[in-house]
Amino acid sequence: MEKLLYTGKAKQMWQTDDPEVLRVVYMDQATALNGKKKEHFAGKGEAANAISSLVFQYLIKHGIETHFIKKLSANEDLVKKCTMFPLEFVTRNVVAGHFASRYGLDEGKKLPEPVEETFYKSDELDDPFINESATIALGIATHAELEKMWGICREVNGLLTPLFEKAGMQLVDFKLEFGRLSNGEIILADEFSPDNCRLWDIKTDQHMDKDVYRRKLADLTQTYDQVLARLEDVIAEDK
Repeated sequence: MEKLLYTGKAKQMWQTDDPEVLRVVYMDQATALNGKKKEHFAGKGEAANAISSLVFQYLIKHGIETHFIKKLSANEDLVKKCTMFPLEFVTRNVVAGHFASRYGLDEGKKLPEPVEETFYKSDELDDPFINESATIALGIATHAELEKMWGICREVNGLLTPLFEKAGMQLVDFKLEFGRLSNGEIILADEFSPDNCRLWDIKTDQHMDKDVYRRKLADLTQTYDQVLARLEDVIAEDK
């Protein structure tokens, strides 16, 4: 019998009859300010799921192990059950968002090499920055585990930057999360959608991610639908 395990900012996780498999339901909800701001957008869950499913399938095809099993419906997936690391791995290719405000920089400058930042995942603490020694001291992950996860982040950046470029978008930055399977294997989990990355149109610098909601720039669902249409075109060409 299925049981609701968790409701997050944009997804629900449901237990299934298989103890190693969960059902994910993408909700028509967007949040900002660590969940303090919340709104409903019809069709947003379907678009985010479609984008994330495409990206995960693309990554799997290119050798990245993920929790994704298959898409069940417009807003549902089956995924491998993981014990999640309470960490967010952020890769920045271009100055934007908090990185710009933190250092008093203008948005838009391409960084000479990707900036890698790790954050402790805690809504109560507003996801504070955490370094490697603190992560190890708190027993969250070992040095080897962190190296493995950052290695996957670099592979993902190397695969997705040119993919989005082909689709006319610049992959400005993105956040990844990881989990551990019951056999101890560490794999990429959560999602990859405009909810957890920044995308800018290469020609116009138009925002094509959740910033359109944060900054009241455009309709969120329509923006995600544009991202999906572009990705579908380039991934179809890649087959």
